[in-house]
Amino acid sequence: MSAGAEPYRDALAAAVRHATRWLESQPSRRVGPQQAARELVAAFDGALPQSGMAPADVVDYLASHAEPGLMAMPSGRFFGWVIGGTLPAAMAADWLVSSWDQNSGLRYATPAIAAIEDAAGHWLLQLLGMPEESDVGFVTGTTMANFTGLAAARWRLLKDAGWDLERDGLFGAPRIHCLVGEERHETVDLALRYLGMGSPTVVPADSQGRIDAAELDCALDRIALEHAAADSSGAQSGGSQGSGPAPVLVCLQAGNLHSGGFDPFTAAIAVSKAHGAWVHVDGAFGLWAAAVPELAGLTAGVERADSWATDAHKSLNVPYDCGVVVVRDAQALRSAMGLHASYLLQDADGSGDPSQRVPELSRRARGVPVWAALKSLGRDGVAGQIRRLATSAAQLGELLTAIDGVEVLNDVGYTQISVAFGDDATTRRVAERLIADGKVWMSGSRWHGRDVVRISVSNWTTDADDVTTAVEAVRTAVEAVRSGGT
Repeated sequence: MSAGAEPYRDALAAAVRHATRWLESQPSRRVGPQQAARELVAAFDGALPQSGMAPADVVDYLASHAEPGLMAMPSGRFFGWVIGGTLPAAMAADWLVSSWDQNSGLRYATPAIAAIEDAAGHWLLQLLGMPEESDVGFVTGTTMANFTGLAAARWRLLKDAGWDLERDGLFGAPRIHCLVGEERHETVDLALRYLGMGSPTVVPADSQGRIDAAELDCALDRIALEHAAADSSGAQSGGSQGSGPAPVLVCLQAGNLHSGGFDPFTAAIAVSKAHGAWVHVDGAFGLWAAAVPELAGLTAGVERADSWATDAHKSLNVPYDCGVVVVRDAQALRSAMGLHASYLLQDADGSGDPSQRVPELSRRARGVPVWAALKSLGRDGVAGQIRRLATSAAQLGELLTAIDGVEVLNDVGYTQISVAFGDDATTRRVAERLIADGKVWMSGSRWHGRDVVRISVSNWTTDADDVTTAVEAVRTAVEAVRSGGT
Protein backbone atom coordinates (compact mmCIF):
# COMPACT_ATOMS: atom_id res chain seq x y z
CA MET A 1 0.00 0.00 0.00
CA SER A 2 1.05 3.63 -0.49
CA ALA A 3 2.73 5.37 2.40
CA GLY A 4 0.49 8.44 2.34
CA ALA A 5 1.61 11.77 3.75
CA GLU A 6 2.58 10.77 7.26
CA PRO A 7 6.19 9.61 6.59
CA TYR A 8 6.85 12.93 4.88
CA ARG A 9 5.19 15.28 7.33
CA ASP A 10 8.04 16.02 9.74
CA ALA A 11 10.70 16.22 7.04
CA LEU A 12 8.63 18.62 4.95
CA ALA A 13 7.88 20.75 8.00
CA ALA A 14 11.61 20.92 8.73
CA ALA A 15 12.32 21.87 5.11
CA VAL A 16 9.73 24.67 5.24
CA ARG A 17 11.23 25.95 8.49
CA HIS A 18 14.77 26.04 7.13
CA ALA A 19 13.73 27.43 3.75
CA THR A 20 11.79 30.23 5.43
CA ARG A 21 14.73 31.06 7.67
CA TRP A 22 17.03 31.14 4.64
CA LEU A 23 14.73 33.48 2.72
CA GLU A 24 14.30 35.73 5.77
CA SER A 25 18.08 36.15 5.97
CA GLN A 26 18.51 37.47 2.43
CA PRO A 27 18.00 41.22 3.06
CA SER A 28 20.79 41.42 5.62
CA ARG A 29 23.09 38.39 5.34
CA ARG A 30 26.58 38.44 3.89
CA VAL A 31 26.27 37.63 0.18
CA GLY A 32 29.31 35.40 -0.22
CA PRO A 33 29.69 32.01 1.46
CA GLN A 34 31.48 31.96 4.79
CA GLN A 35 33.27 28.65 4.27
CA ALA A 36 34.95 26.98 1.29
CA ALA A 37 34.12 23.49 0.05
CA ARG A 38 37.27 22.03 1.61
CA GLU A 39 36.07 23.24 5.03
CA LEU A 40 32.65 21.68 4.56
CA VAL A 41 33.67 18.23 3.35
CA ALA A 42 34.08 16.76 6.81
CA ALA A 43 30.44 17.43 7.68
CA PHE A 44 29.14 15.54 4.67
CA ASP A 45 31.75 12.93 3.77
CA GLY A 46 33.52 10.15 5.62
CA ALA A 47 32.45 6.54 5.89
CA LEU A 48 28.89 5.74 4.84
CA PRO A 49 26.88 5.47 8.09
CA GLN A 50 26.01 1.93 9.13
CA SER A 51 22.56 2.97 10.33
CA GLY A 52 20.30 5.74 9.16
CA MET A 53 18.79 8.91 10.59
CA ALA A 54 15.19 10.09 10.84
CA PRO A 55 14.14 12.10 7.75
CA ALA A 56 13.46 15.31 9.69
CA ASP A 57 16.83 14.99 11.42
CA VAL A 58 18.50 14.56 8.03
CA VAL A 59 16.92 17.82 6.85
CA ASP A 60 17.99 19.63 10.02
CA TYR A 61 21.53 18.32 9.69
CA LEU A 62 21.73 19.14 5.99
CA ALA A 63 20.44 22.70 6.37
CA SER A 64 22.51 23.61 9.41
CA HIS A 65 25.79 22.26 8.03
CA ALA A 66 25.27 23.58 4.48
CA GLU A 67 24.29 27.12 5.49
CA PRO A 68 27.87 28.47 5.95
CA GLY A 69 28.72 27.37 2.42
CA LEU A 70 25.72 28.90 0.67
CA MET A 71 25.94 31.93 -1.58
CA ALA A 72 23.09 34.42 -1.13
CA MET A 73 22.13 34.18 -4.78
CA PRO A 74 18.46 34.97 -3.97
CA SER A 75 19.55 38.37 -2.60
CA GLY A 76 18.88 41.59 -4.45
CA ARG A 77 22.53 42.45 -3.73
CA PHE A 78 23.85 39.51 -5.74
CA PHE A 79 25.13 40.76 -9.12
CA GLY A 80 27.40 37.86 -10.06
CA TRP A 81 27.51 36.10 -13.42
CA VAL A 82 23.94 36.20 -14.82
CA ILE A 83 21.92 34.48 -12.10
CA GLY A 84 18.34 35.37 -11.27
CA GLY A 85 16.35 34.86 -8.09
CA THR A 86 13.14 32.88 -7.77
CA LEU A 87 9.60 34.22 -7.90
CA PRO A 88 7.30 33.00 -5.11
CA ALA A 89 4.85 31.21 -7.42
CA ALA A 90 7.70 29.56 -9.31
CA MET A 91 9.37 28.32 -6.12
CA ALA A 92 6.13 26.90 -4.74
CA ALA A 93 5.35 25.27 -8.08
CA ASP A 94 8.81 23.67 -8.04
CA TRP A 95 8.01 22.17 -4.62
CA LEU A 96 4.86 20.71 -6.16
CA VAL A 97 6.91 19.26 -9.01
CA SER A 98 9.00 17.38 -6.43
CA SER A 99 5.97 16.13 -4.53
CA TRP A 100 4.15 15.07 -7.71
CA ASP A 101 7.31 13.19 -8.79
CA GLN A 102 6.28 12.84 -12.44
CA ASN A 103 8.69 11.50 -15.05
CA SER A 104 7.54 13.95 -17.68
CA GLY A 105 8.81 12.54 -20.95
CA LEU A 106 5.49 11.12 -22.23
CA ARG A 107 2.14 12.86 -22.77
CA TYR A 108 0.28 9.60 -22.25
CA ALA A 109 1.85 8.97 -18.84
CA THR A 110 1.78 12.54 -17.47
CA PRO A 111 -1.01 14.43 -19.26
CA ALA A 112 -1.21 17.22 -16.68
CA ILE A 113 2.49 18.03 -17.06
CA ALA A 114 2.24 17.87 -20.85
CA ALA A 115 -0.71 20.26 -20.84
CA ILE A 116 1.00 22.69 -18.45
CA GLU A 117 4.26 22.69 -20.43
CA ASP A 118 2.42 23.09 -23.72
CA ALA A 119 0.65 26.12 -22.28
CA ALA A 120 3.92 27.56 -20.93
CA GLY A 121 5.48 27.12 -24.35
CA HIS A 122 2.58 28.82 -26.11
CA TRP A 123 2.72 31.74 -23.65
CA LEU A 124 6.46 32.14 -24.21
CA LEU A 125 5.95 32.30 -27.97
CA GLN A 126 3.32 35.00 -27.50
CA LEU A 127 5.39 36.93 -24.96
CA LEU A 128 8.60 36.94 -27.01
CA GLY A 129 7.01 37.33 -30.43
CA MET A 130 8.26 33.98 -31.74
CA PRO A 131 6.61 32.16 -34.69
CA GLU A 132 3.48 30.41 -33.45
CA GLU A 133 4.27 27.20 -35.31
CA SER A 134 7.47 26.71 -33.30
CA ASP A 135 8.12 23.78 -30.98
CA VAL A 136 9.26 24.55 -27.42
CA GLY A 137 11.35 22.31 -25.15
CA PHE A 138 12.41 22.74 -21.52
CA VAL A 139 16.01 21.75 -20.79
CA THR A 140 18.58 22.31 -18.06
CA GLY A 141 19.91 25.65 -19.28
CA THR A 142 21.04 27.61 -22.31
CA THR A 143 24.00 25.30 -22.88
CA MET A 144 21.61 22.44 -23.61
CA ALA A 145 19.12 24.76 -25.30
CA ASN A 146 21.89 25.78 -27.71
CA PHE A 147 22.81 22.12 -28.14
CA THR A 148 19.22 21.18 -28.92
CA GLY A 149 18.59 24.05 -31.35
CA LEU A 150 21.87 23.37 -33.13
CA ALA A 151 21.08 19.64 -33.31
CA ALA A 152 17.85 20.53 -35.11
CA ALA A 153 19.85 22.78 -37.44
CA ARG A 154 22.33 19.99 -38.15
CA TRP A 155 19.52 17.57 -39.01
CA ARG A 156 17.77 19.98 -41.38
CA LEU A 157 20.91 21.22 -43.13
CA LEU A 158 22.18 17.71 -43.77
CA LYS A 159 18.80 16.45 -44.89
CA ASP A 160 18.51 19.32 -47.36
CA ALA A 161 21.99 18.42 -48.59
CA GLY A 162 20.79 14.87 -49.27
CA TRP A 163 22.48 13.23 -46.29
CA ASP A 164 20.67 10.74 -44.04
CA LEU A 165 22.09 11.54 -40.61
CA GLU A 166 20.16 8.80 -38.78
CA ARG A 167 21.33 6.07 -41.14
CA ASP A 168 24.83 7.22 -42.05
CA GLY A 169 26.02 9.31 -39.08
CA LEU A 170 28.45 12.19 -39.46
CA PHE A 171 31.44 10.43 -41.06
CA GLY A 172 31.57 11.49 -44.69
CA ALA A 173 28.72 13.98 -44.30
CA PRO A 174 28.84 17.34 -46.09
CA ARG A 175 30.61 19.94 -43.98
CA ILE A 176 28.33 22.39 -42.17
CA HIS A 177 29.99 25.80 -42.11
CA CYS A 178 29.33 27.42 -38.73
CA LEU A 179 29.78 31.16 -38.24
CA VAL A 180 29.74 32.97 -34.89
CA GLY A 181 30.43 36.45 -33.62
CA GLU A 182 33.79 37.24 -32.07
CA GLU A 183 32.17 37.70 -28.65
CA ARG A 184 29.66 34.85 -28.62
CA HIS A 185 29.31 32.91 -25.40
CA GLU A 186 31.65 29.93 -25.19
CA THR A 187 28.75 27.53 -24.67
CA VAL A 188 27.94 27.92 -28.37
CA ASP A 189 31.37 26.45 -29.19
CA LEU A 190 30.77 23.77 -26.57
CA ALA A 191 27.46 22.77 -28.17
CA LEU A 192 29.10 22.63 -31.60
CA ARG A 193 31.80 20.40 -30.14
CA TYR A 194 29.21 18.11 -28.55
CA LEU A 195 27.57 17.80 -31.97
CA GLY A 196 30.79 16.94 -33.77
CA MET A 197 30.68 20.10 -35.88
CA GLY A 198 34.13 21.41 -35.04
CA SER A 199 35.36 24.94 -34.47
CA PRO A 200 33.33 27.76 -36.01
CA THR A 201 34.43 30.58 -38.29
CA VAL A 202 34.71 33.75 -36.22
CA VAL A 203 33.23 36.99 -37.55
CA PRO A 204 34.48 40.35 -36.18
CA ALA A 205 32.34 42.28 -33.70
CA ASP A 206 32.13 45.93 -32.72
CA SER A 207 33.20 47.52 -29.43
CA GLN A 208 30.07 46.26 -27.69
CA GLY A 209 30.48 42.69 -28.92
CA ARG A 210 27.84 42.92 -31.65
CA ILE A 211 28.54 40.94 -34.80
CA ASP A 212 29.40 43.03 -37.87
CA ALA A 213 26.70 42.21 -40.45
CA ALA A 214 28.84 43.42 -43.36
CA GLU A 215 31.72 41.19 -42.26
CA LEU A 216 29.24 38.31 -41.89
CA ASP A 217 28.08 38.88 -45.47
CA CYS A 218 31.69 38.79 -46.68
CA ALA A 219 32.38 35.58 -44.76
CA LEU A 220 29.29 33.96 -46.24
CA ASP A 221 30.36 35.05 -49.72
CA ARG A 222 33.77 33.44 -49.21
CA ILE A 223 32.18 30.17 -48.13
CA ALA A 224 29.91 30.18 -51.19
CA LEU A 225 32.84 30.85 -53.54
CA GLU A 226 35.02 28.18 -51.94
CA HIS A 227 32.18 25.66 -52.12
CA ALA A 228 31.50 26.47 -55.77
CA ALA A 229 35.20 26.12 -56.58
CA ALA A 230 35.34 22.74 -54.81
CA ASP A 231 32.25 21.60 -56.75
CA SER A 232 33.83 22.67 -60.01
CA SER A 233 37.09 20.91 -59.17
CA GLY A 234 35.21 17.76 -58.22
CA ALA A 235 33.22 17.80 -61.45
CA GLN A 236 36.38 18.23 -63.57
CA SER A 237 38.02 15.26 -61.86
CA GLY A 238 34.98 13.07 -62.35
CA GLY A 239 33.56 13.51 -58.83
CA SER A 240 29.98 14.26 -57.89
CA GLN A 241 28.25 17.24 -59.46
CA GLY A 242 25.38 19.45 -58.50
CA SER A 243 25.81 19.17 -54.76
CA GLY A 244 24.00 22.46 -54.22
CA PRO A 245 24.90 25.30 -51.86
CA ALA A 246 27.09 24.74 -48.84
CA PRO A 247 25.20 23.94 -45.62
CA VAL A 248 25.63 27.02 -43.43
CA LEU A 249 24.75 27.73 -39.80
CA VAL A 250 24.96 31.24 -38.33
CA CYS A 251 24.84 31.77 -34.56
CA LEU A 252 23.78 35.21 -33.31
CA GLN A 253 23.52 36.63 -29.80
CA ALA A 254 20.86 38.45 -27.81
CA GLY A 255 22.70 39.92 -24.83
CA ASN A 256 26.48 40.09 -24.72
CA LEU A 257 27.90 38.79 -21.46
CA HIS A 258 29.91 41.95 -20.76
CA SER A 259 28.03 44.75 -22.51
CA GLY A 260 24.49 43.44 -22.78
CA GLY A 261 24.73 44.28 -26.50
CA PHE A 262 22.49 42.67 -29.10
CA ASP A 263 23.53 41.58 -32.57
CA PRO A 264 21.88 43.55 -35.43
CA PHE A 265 19.30 40.87 -36.14
CA THR A 266 17.51 42.46 -39.08
CA ALA A 267 20.68 42.93 -41.09
CA ALA A 268 22.49 39.79 -39.92
CA ILE A 269 19.54 37.48 -40.52
CA ALA A 270 18.86 39.04 -43.91
CA VAL A 271 22.38 38.32 -45.19
CA SER A 272 22.30 34.86 -43.62
CA LYS A 273 19.02 33.96 -45.29
CA ALA A 274 20.30 35.29 -48.61
CA HIS A 275 22.94 32.57 -48.38
CA GLY A 276 20.47 29.87 -47.32
CA ALA A 277 21.75 29.66 -43.75
CA TRP A 278 19.98 28.36 -40.66
CA VAL A 279 20.11 31.09 -38.01
CA HIS A 280 20.30 30.23 -34.33
CA VAL A 281 20.08 32.85 -31.56
CA ASP A 282 21.74 32.44 -28.16
CA GLY A 283 19.52 34.64 -25.99
CA ALA A 284 20.25 33.30 -22.51
CA PHE A 285 19.16 36.50 -20.76
CA GLY A 286 18.71 38.98 -23.61
CA LEU A 287 15.79 37.38 -25.42
CA TRP A 288 13.53 38.58 -22.59
CA ALA A 289 13.96 42.18 -23.79
CA ALA A 290 11.38 41.33 -26.44
CA ALA A 291 8.73 41.34 -23.68
CA VAL A 292 9.24 45.05 -22.95
CA PRO A 293 7.79 47.45 -25.56
CA GLU A 294 10.44 50.13 -25.03
CA LEU A 295 13.27 47.55 -25.17
CA ALA A 296 11.89 45.53 -28.07
CA GLY A 297 14.09 47.46 -30.49
CA LEU A 298 17.02 45.51 -29.09
CA THR A 299 15.57 42.29 -30.47
CA ALA A 300 13.98 43.71 -33.65
CA GLY A 301 14.08 41.09 -36.39
CA VAL A 302 15.04 38.22 -34.08
CA GLU A 303 11.79 36.42 -34.88
CA ARG A 304 13.11 35.73 -38.40
CA ALA A 305 15.67 33.26 -37.06
CA ASP A 306 15.14 29.49 -37.09
CA SER A 307 15.94 28.55 -33.49
CA TRP A 308 16.42 30.32 -30.19
CA ALA A 309 17.84 29.45 -26.77
CA THR A 310 17.19 31.18 -23.46
CA ASP A 311 17.15 30.63 -19.71
CA ALA A 312 14.05 30.91 -17.56
CA HIS A 313 16.26 30.78 -14.44
CA LYS A 314 17.88 34.05 -15.45
CA SER A 315 15.65 37.02 -16.29
CA LEU A 316 12.30 35.28 -15.69
CA ASN A 317 13.47 34.15 -12.22
CA VAL A 318 12.34 30.55 -11.92
CA PRO A 319 14.35 28.04 -9.82
CA TYR A 320 17.40 26.28 -11.17
CA ASP A 321 17.46 24.63 -13.53
CA CYS A 322 15.38 25.63 -16.55
CA GLY A 323 16.48 26.49 -20.07
CA VAL A 324 14.17 26.89 -23.05
CA VAL A 325 14.74 25.94 -26.68
CA VAL A 326 12.44 27.18 -29.44
CA VAL A 327 12.65 25.75 -32.97
CA ARG A 328 10.55 26.95 -35.89
CA ASP A 329 10.98 23.67 -37.79
CA ALA A 330 9.21 21.15 -35.54
CA GLN A 331 10.10 18.25 -37.82
CA ALA A 332 13.80 19.04 -37.52
CA LEU A 333 13.63 19.26 -33.73
CA ARG A 334 11.65 16.06 -33.26
CA SER A 335 13.78 14.16 -35.77
CA ALA A 336 16.97 15.26 -34.03
CA MET A 337 15.74 14.56 -30.49
CA GLY A 338 12.96 11.99 -30.73
CA LEU A 339 12.95 8.23 -30.31
CA HIS A 340 10.38 5.49 -30.65
CA ALA A 341 10.29 2.26 -28.67
CA SER A 342 7.64 -0.42 -28.29
CA TYR A 343 7.33 0.10 -24.53
CA LEU A 344 6.79 3.88 -24.81
CA LEU A 345 3.06 4.42 -25.28
CA GLN A 346 2.33 7.36 -27.57
CA ASP A 347 -0.52 9.80 -27.15
CA ALA A 348 -2.71 9.78 -30.23
CA ASP A 349 -3.39 13.53 -30.48
CA GLY A 350 -0.33 14.23 -32.63
CA SER A 351 1.14 16.94 -30.40
CA GLY A 352 4.26 14.92 -29.74
CA ASP A 353 5.87 13.93 -26.47
CA PRO A 354 7.96 16.36 -24.41
CA SER A 355 10.89 13.98 -24.83
CA GLN A 356 10.83 14.59 -28.60
CA ARG A 357 11.90 18.21 -28.04
CA VAL A 358 14.79 17.71 -25.61
CA PRO A 359 17.80 15.38 -25.18
CA GLU A 360 16.32 13.60 -22.14
CA LEU A 361 13.75 10.84 -21.89
CA SER A 362 13.53 10.83 -18.11
CA ARG A 363 13.05 14.45 -17.16
CA ARG A 364 11.83 16.76 -14.43
CA ALA A 365 8.77 18.88 -15.17
CA ARG A 366 10.83 22.04 -15.64
CA GLY A 367 8.08 23.84 -17.52
CA VAL A 368 5.73 23.89 -14.53
CA PRO A 369 7.57 26.68 -12.64
CA VAL A 370 7.71 28.62 -15.93
CA TRP A 371 3.94 28.34 -16.27
CA ALA A 372 3.54 29.46 -12.64
CA ALA A 373 5.82 32.46 -13.14
CA LEU A 374 3.96 33.55 -16.27
CA LYS A 375 0.56 32.98 -14.64
CA SER A 376 1.53 35.02 -11.59
CA LEU A 377 3.04 37.91 -13.57
CA GLY A 378 1.05 38.06 -16.77
CA ARG A 379 2.39 39.88 -19.82
CA ASP A 380 2.50 43.22 -18.01
CA GLY A 381 4.23 41.74 -14.99
CA VAL A 382 6.99 40.15 -17.05
CA ALA A 383 7.52 43.41 -18.91
CA GLY A 384 7.64 45.28 -15.60
CA GLN A 385 10.16 42.85 -14.15
CA ILE A 386 12.55 43.04 -17.12
CA ARG A 387 12.11 46.82 -17.25
CA ARG A 388 13.11 47.12 -13.58
CA LEU A 389 16.24 45.04 -14.16
CA ALA A 390 17.30 47.28 -17.04
CA THR A 391 16.40 50.45 -15.13
CA SER A 392 18.41 49.35 -12.10
CA ALA A 393 21.40 48.61 -14.34
CA ALA A 394 21.14 52.06 -15.93
CA GLN A 395 21.02 53.68 -12.49
CA LEU A 396 24.01 51.67 -11.32
CA GLY A 397 25.97 52.61 -14.42
CA GLU A 398 25.23 56.30 -13.99
CA LEU A 399 26.04 56.38 -10.27
CA LEU A 400 29.23 54.35 -10.66
CA THR A 401 30.47 56.68 -13.41
CA ALA A 402 30.26 59.54 -10.92
CA ILE A 403 32.80 57.87 -8.61
CA ASP A 404 36.35 59.07 -9.19
CA GLY A 405 38.48 56.25 -10.54
CA VAL A 406 35.58 54.14 -11.83
CA GLU A 407 35.34 53.52 -15.56
CA VAL A 408 32.19 52.00 -17.03
CA LEU A 409 33.40 50.33 -20.21
CA ASN A 410 30.14 49.48 -21.97
CA ASP A 411 27.03 51.25 -23.18
CA VAL A 412 24.53 50.30 -20.46
CA GLY A 413 21.43 49.60 -22.51
CA TYR A 414 20.18 46.45 -20.83
CA THR A 415 21.21 44.61 -17.64
CA GLN A 416 25.01 44.29 -17.85
CA ILE A 417 27.76 46.62 -16.65
CA SER A 418 31.51 46.13 -17.04
CA VAL A 419 33.66 48.30 -14.80
CA ALA A 420 37.41 48.87 -14.45
CA PHE A 421 39.31 50.78 -11.79
CA GLY A 422 42.46 51.81 -13.60
CA ASP A 423 45.08 49.17 -14.24
CA ASP A 424 44.41 45.44 -13.93
CA ALA A 425 46.08 45.11 -10.54
CA THR A 426 43.88 47.83 -9.06
CA THR A 427 40.76 46.29 -10.59
CA ARG A 428 41.61 42.92 -9.08
CA ARG A 429 42.20 44.46 -5.65
CA VAL A 430 38.88 46.29 -5.77
CA ALA A 431 37.11 43.08 -6.77
CA GLU A 432 38.76 41.20 -3.91
CA ARG A 433 37.77 43.95 -1.48
CA LEU A 434 34.15 43.84 -2.64
CA ILE A 435 33.95 40.09 -2.12
CA ALA A 436 35.65 40.27 1.27
CA ASP A 437 33.29 43.03 2.42
CA GLY A 438 30.27 40.82 1.67
CA LYS A 439 27.63 43.51 1.14
CA VAL A 440 27.39 42.68 -2.55
CA TRP A 441 28.75 40.10 -4.97
CA MET A 442 30.14 41.16 -8.34
CA SER A 443 32.12 38.73 -10.48
CA GLY A 444 35.48 39.36 -12.07
CA SER A 445 36.12 38.82 -15.77
CA ARG A 446 38.31 39.95 -18.63
CA TRP A 447 37.06 42.00 -21.58
CA HIS A 448 38.89 43.70 -24.44
CA GLY A 449 42.24 42.91 -22.89
CA ARG A 450 41.40 44.35 -19.48
CA ASP A 451 40.44 42.90 -16.13
CA VAL A 452 36.93 44.04 -15.24
CA VAL A 453 34.29 43.68 -12.57
CA ARG A 454 31.10 42.53 -14.25
CA ILE A 455 27.76 43.51 -12.77
CA SER A 456 24.63 41.69 -13.85
CA VAL A 457 21.23 42.86 -12.63
CA SER A 458 19.10 39.72 -12.82
CA ASN A 459 17.13 39.38 -9.58
CA TRP A 460 13.49 40.41 -9.33
CA THR A 461 14.05 41.65 -5.75
CA THR A 462 16.79 44.18 -6.60
CA ASP A 463 15.47 47.62 -5.66
CA ALA A 464 16.68 51.18 -5.16
CA ASP A 465 18.12 50.36 -1.74
CA ASP A 466 20.17 47.52 -3.25
CA VAL A 467 21.44 49.86 -5.95
CA THR A 468 22.51 52.36 -3.28
CA THR A 469 24.19 49.62 -1.26
CA ALA A 470 26.08 48.44 -4.35
CA VAL A 471 27.30 51.92 -5.24
CA GLU A 472 28.48 52.59 -1.69
CA ALA A 473 30.20 49.21 -1.54
CA VAL A 474 32.14 50.05 -4.71
CA ARG A 475 32.99 53.53 -3.42
CA THR A 476 34.26 52.10 -0.13
CA ALA A 477 36.32 49.43 -1.89
CA VAL A 478 37.92 51.97 -4.24
CA GLU A 479 38.79 54.29 -1.38
CA ALA A 480 40.24 51.43 0.66
CA VAL A 481 42.44 50.26 -2.21
CA ARG A 482 43.61 53.80 -2.88
CA SER A 483 44.55 54.28 0.74
CA GLY A 484 46.63 51.14 0.66
CA GLY A 485 44.09 48.81 2.32
CA THR A 486 43.55 45.22 1.29
